[in-house]
Amino acid sequence: MNWSWVWESSVLVLAGIALLRIAGRKSIAQSTAATTVIIISIGTMVVQPVAFDPLWKALASASVFIFWLIVVEYLQLKWDWFEGLLSGRSITVIENGQVLPNNMRKLRITVDQLEVRLRQIGISNIGDVKTATLEPNGQIGYELMESARPVTIGDLERIFGLKPGMSLDQSVLFQEVRQNHHPTPVNPKLQ
Repeated sequence: MNWSWVWESSVLVLAGIALLRIAGRKSIAQSTAATTVIIISIGTMVVQPVAFDPLWKALASASVFIFWLIVVEYLQLKWDWFEGLLSGRSITVIENGQVLPNNMRKLRITVDQLEVRLRQIGISNIGDVKTATLEPNGQIGYELMESARPVTIGDLERIFGLKPGMSLDQSVLFQEVRQNHHPTPVNPKLQ
């Protein structure tokens, strides 16, 4: 029995991993159409030699695909118009809490599909969204309305009257904890 297919398959898997590692770290969700086509092509090339073609031809073909992937990504970095041509641009789908139906139609996405994506990122009300975009990688980019934003450290500093850079443990509020007594007299019934 001929067991050469075992080592050929092993070489192809290892070479495929190495070539995709050279190609970059983008996840499938972040892949552009060109990247996805090249990755699928590499997968096809890796399987072919086991059935039909010589091993060296598959590795050479996969290397050519990776070469062009790197060239395309470099061109996207160099020229903004090239990136727009291959990857597309972000498109606004919500503005000031209102869905933009014309842009939704261009993207061929329903309001229900948009709502699913918003719920997945923790947004439960479209009215809470100041701006939302559908990014070229399929993800939703968003900015919440002022009233719906989570409280930040900066907000807490303003609320407690802290100077920028002053930590909460330096505030009057936490002096009791550090000194084990109240800095100002407190009604004994409240302690």
